[in-house]
Amino acid sequence: MSDLPQLCDVLIVGGGPAGLAAAVRLRALGIGSVHVLERESETGGIPRHCAHSPYGLREFRRPMFGPAFARRLTAAAEAAGASLHRQVTVTALHPGGRVSLSTPDGMAEIDARAVLLATGVRESPRAVRLIGGTKPGGVLNTGALQGLVHLDGLKPFSRPLILGTELVSFSALLTCRQAGMRPVAMVEPNDRMTAQAPLRAAPLVFGVPLWLNTDLVAIHGADRVEGVTLATGSTTREVEVDGVVLTGRFRPENALLRASHLAVDPGTLGPEVDQYGRCSDPAYFAAGNLLRAVETAGWCWAEGRAVAGAIAADLAGRLPPRAAAQAVSVEGAGLAWVLPQRIAPAGPPPALPRLQARAARDLGGDLLLGGRRHRLATRPERRMTFDLPAVEDTVIRLEGC
Repeated sequence: MSDLPQLCDVLIVGGGPAGLAAAVRLRALGIGSVHVLERESETGGIPRHCAHSPYGLREFRRPMFGPAFARRLTAAAEAAGASLHRQVTVTALHPGGRVSLSTPDGMAEIDARAVLLATGVRESPRAVRLIGGTKPGGVLNTGALQGLVHLDGLKPFSRPLILGTELVSFSALLTCRQAGMRPVAMVEPNDRMTAQAPLRAAPLVFGVPLWLNTDLVAIHGADRVEGVTLATGSTTREVEVDGVVLTGRFRPENALLRASHLAVDPGTLGPEVDQYGRCSDPAYFAAGNLLRAVETAGWCWAEGRAVAGAIAADLAGRLPPRAAAQAVSVEGAGLAWVLPQRIAPAGPPPALPRLQARAARDLGGDLLLGGRRHRLATRPERRMTFDLPAVEDTVIRLEGC
């Protein structure tokens, strides 16, 4: 614990793509003491588990597999002069940038001039999905599956069911095939796949049936998964499988946030921020998938760099006051969330230069923002971005949706 400071300029909570990219940028901008806290034994985030490509095209101008990408991010942060602390868990966030920690050597506290929260996302567990049945072993999310296969060299099952058709679902499918597992099927509760082309052809290419309009009702087995109950409309059927992979339905890793004094947005479930990534307590900033679920590692990397620029500007006294930020409001139903949730008066270039949004359902109609009309034809999980409004015009109007 002796290498942990009591005071620092910037403390980064989370050693994934957003946090490590921010560390590199902060050091390049001349910030003196930058410390990254990572609760795992290695930094790099989710890409450490992903033994597939492409990673790195935006960041390092070459295609890379996930573990190599994670190592490159880590090496870049260390070369920049950031201090990386592994197996350190943040236990509490206090007003003004004071953070409580649990380390292998005991408890500690750090006071930082600015804190960047970059704790990422997690997939929804079985309990959140309300899946019935027994509780046998062999029910995993994608991250756990990839950790067992790519980090531990294990084969947790042979014929699993994959629930979901998001982008990460196909990462789970690929991981299964790489480890010699043959999924029985991919199951999607909706009438269409969530992922966009060209991934729609992936089940056919891998020879895995895709069952749409199908819900996973129950999981059966004693010590290990033995089967599942699926429902299509009013019809149910039993299917023999020896494992279940619960993919997607990401949620920000916000347990620390929810226990803090920081405002949480009910739509994103992440922190409420302005266009600089600044939280309700201006000593705290956020970047990456903690802000919303879910974007790619490359997107989070770029966002970490951008918010790092805002932090440097804040430490130099160049950001407009957070207290003057106006809330973005939505008139009409149909949006699940918008980001940023507040707009501060004009200042340096924003870290979040576009207003991001997601639809709560299939959406068609008009969106009016900042004097411009946008025609919508979108579905849930599809990225939507719009020009950032001015502080005096932060009302979104939905018409015909």
